[in-house]
Amino acid sequence: MILVMKPSASPAEIEEVRQHVVDLGYEPRLITGVERTVIAAVGDELSHRSLTILLSMDAVENVIPIQKRYKLASREYHPGDSILPIGPLKIGGSHFQVMAGPCAIESRQQIHAVAADLCACGVGIIRGGAFKPRTSPYDFQGLGDEGLELLAEIKQEFGVCVITEVVGVTHV
Repeated sequence: MILVMKPSASPAEIEEVRQHVVDLGYEPRLITGVERTVIAAVGDELSHRSLTILLSMDAVENVIPIQKRYKLASREYHPGDSILPIGPLKIGGSHFQVMAGPCAIESRQQIHAVAADLCACGVGIIRGGAFKPRTSPYDFQGLGDEGLELLAEIKQEFGVCVITEVVGVTHV
């Protein structure tokens, strides 16, 4: 990343910013120009904390990222198609899939009716929320394990793939 200092930045302010760059895991390289100073922060932007937090310092005018965001998905770094197998189906490249289903699985009748309608339309992946995090413990939290069992039934009965959201490692 490149940190552009304001023209009015004092040597003490520049040193303070330089030290923050070090503290965040980067190697700072100062470039002192006629009107302003630039700090090149050398390091892996994906494994260190973002230097954009330094924009809150009075002496910093701008922080410019050098690496592209989402590097693992970028065509620049990974030019080939990413094709993910989901059961017998594929997603990516020329393989298009529709995933649809209820936000929350509320009953066997509901998920069965939804799956029947979606499969009749050609949907190959049924999704349904078995776990529903809510701010209030009194709101519907989803069917949990019972919802997962209902998804397994839908998978068997309709021969489709199923997906759900998880709210934590314990649900995997």
